[in-house]
Amino acid sequence: MTREDKRRAILAGALTVFARDGYTRAGIDTIARAAGVSTRTIYNHFTDKAELFQAVIQDSAARAADAQIAVIDRHLRKITDLEADLVDFGRELTAPTGDGQAGHFALVRQINAEAGHIPQAAIDAWQETGPLRVRRALAAHLRRWSEQGLLHAEDPDRAAVHLLLLISVHDPSYRGAEPTDAEITRTVTAGVRAFLYGHLRARPE
Repeated sequence: MTREDKRRAILAGALTVFARDGYTRAGIDTIARAAGVSTRTIYNHFTDKAELFQAVIQDSAARAADAQIAVIDRHLRKITDLEADLVDFGRELTAPTGDGQAGHFALVRQINAEAGHIPQAAIDAWQETGPLRVRRALAAHLRRWSEQGLLHAEDPDRAAVHLLLLISVHDPSYRGAEPTDAEITRTVTAGVRAFLYGHLRARPE
């Protein structure tokens, strides 16, 4: 196994453990077993658990952001019907994730639950590599549409935040259950219409 192979194994094993146990409870011994390496090998790659966690969240967030930005570009690069295209985009973006991203979003839930115990540098790295990058990609399309007169977005970055929040299907009442396709469609459609209501009508006098 090459050094790079070992690093990938460590990151994969650490993602599994951090996503399951959280940052505080995760132990290097447990991570080593999950990765199939020795604890010494982990310390040959990372100074401590904090550095390993930051590397894991950056690697995981980058891959999740790549997938989300691909969805953004696929649906929003060329607009034929603003509402229909936004609904299609929102449905794919918020649909239940496959196994490839499930670990990442389980890790994000752990971060939200333990934010006060996680090094700020790791949280900042996650935000910059993942959510902020996705938001900027969406804002770029909203800015272009505003310049073309399709909608009014005085602050495209803030408008991107609004849209992402409005199409979110998170509901605490689900208690971990995945929303149905019909529930996703209803939520996304209502969110898109609320977004367009504000940004099509909020034109300066």
